[in-house]
Amino acid sequence: MTVSTRIPVLDVLRGVAILGTLGTNIWIFTDPRGPAGSLISDGPGFFETLLRTLSNGKFLALLTLLFGIGLELQYRSAKRRGERWPGWYLWRAVLLLAEGALHYLLIFEWDVLMAYALVSLLVAGVVARTDRAVRVGMAGAAVLHLVLITLLTLAGIDGDSGLSAYPAAYADQVSGRIEHFWEFRSESILIIPLTILLFLGGSRLMRAGLFTDTSAGSRLRRRLTVLGLGVGLPLNLLTAFAGPRWFFVDRYVCAPLVAVGLLAALTALLMRSTGSPRLAAVGRTALSCYVLQNLLCAVLCYGWGLGLADRFADLRPWWPPVAWALVSALLIVASGWWLRRFDRGPLELAWHWAWRLPQRQGAVSR
Repeated sequence: MTVSTRIPVLDVLRGVAILGTLGTNIWIFTDPRGPAGSLISDGPGFFETLLRTLSNGKFLALLTLLFGIGLELQYRSAKRRGERWPGWYLWRAVLLLAEGALHYLLIFEWDVLMAYALVSLLVAGVVARTDRAVRVGMAGAAVLHLVLITLLTLAGIDGDSGLSAYPAAYADQVSGRIEHFWEFRSESILIIPLTILLFLGGSRLMRAGLFTDTSAGSRLRRRLTVLGLGVGLPLNLLTAFAGPRWFFVDRYVCAPLVAVGLLAALTALLMRSTGSPRLAAVGRTALSCYVLQNLLCAVLCYGWGLGLADRFADLRPWWPPVAWALVSALLIVASGWWLRRFDRGPLELAWHWAWRLPQRQGAVSR
């Protein structure tokens, strides 16, 4: 999608989602047990539970919905150009998979890019099918997801990874990611049905007029806001304080429901305002900011860097939000500075070059 056809609201929403995912990941980076620490603590206090609940699962789900919306926009763009679908989009997915694999191996155990790439390969063709076919696919994914979450909850599994902390050396951390590949990829595998549901849901919300300034679009935004914030948020708070046993329901059922409400409420707010250029800059460089925020947190927190996770262990739960605010501020400043000089983020530029390269070579050979 070219700059001239961008939807400004989506740029801001991506910026919110990127900084929001950092709000969840910061608790992993700052865990004194190291990157193998669970997504939840053993018996967290009231304030830590509340602070974690503000972001846990919601912005990952929001980012997933936005990825589905982006998939729909790519499909529309291909149709306008008269291109075969999914066509070159599959090459985009392969590049994203390679990017995610490097991100996982070198920086962050809980990378989401690999999962997005694999699921996009699965659903790219479904987006072009009839509404009935898409609804059937969404229903099947929803049922499978709820069955999995129900079984895990009834089994009393609380989401703790059970892995021990890594040694401080960077090379040992990389080796650990290879050795414990399937453990660290377990969340991505578990939420494949949810990811399919949110991808297709984002596509269909785009088609339903979520971003249009019409009465139908306004009604859709109001209904989704009531569903997500009026129903999902109270359930989210209830499960968050109900104990570790409800971890999966909290993160993978209630939080995505809240994310739908956030998407609708923020869209309605942004359509009545001038938006936020600073957050839009983060959204326009979303891939670069996602990788950079994790790299910065790794340098700050891990033993091979400044080791602040261990040094400030006694300052939890207060220092992780401070770290989140500082890294977020740096991303906002850096993305704005970069876009005053370039039209894409640094990783986006490299990624776009790699995507166009085989197309150029094909054109030359013809």
